[in-house]
Amino acid sequence: MAVLKSLSFTAMSKVSTDPAFVRRVKFIEKLEEQKRLLEDPGYVRTVQRTAEVDGTRQAVVRRQRVRPWWKTDASGQLLMSIKFGSKPIEFEKGKTGIVVPSKDKLPAVIDTLISAIRAGELDDHFAAASKLRQMPSGKK
Repeated sequence: MAVLKSLSFTAMSKVSTDPAFVRRVKFIEKLEEQKRLLEDPGYVRTVQRTAEVDGTRQAVVRRQRVRPWWKTDASGQLLMSIKFGSKPIEFEKGKTGIVVPSKDKLPAVIDTLISAIRAGELDDHFAAASKLRQMPSGKK
């Protein structure tokens, strides 16, 4: 018991289930992946899933390709978009792309987006994109 008396204890807070917070964390993770993809074009995400192996369900590690959220258009301009599911988010009416001066400026743009997400500036855009998303026909 003497060892436990040397520790200080406190109450733990509940895990946040706020949908906006969960969305922010998810998008920050996705943007961090985009930075890793920029540094290493061969970057592959690993995910753990359960699958049936030899008649028993086991955890299996799978590799998933990460697709870039940036592209070069016909005029040679580098454009980046943030996707909610498979659709890009509209920042302004009809404008889904962010113009990036050059590929070496892309990490700074990603960092700016991460800061904006942490500050909650894109919560309205995420909520609007979430409402536009259709539910599968079996889950209505």
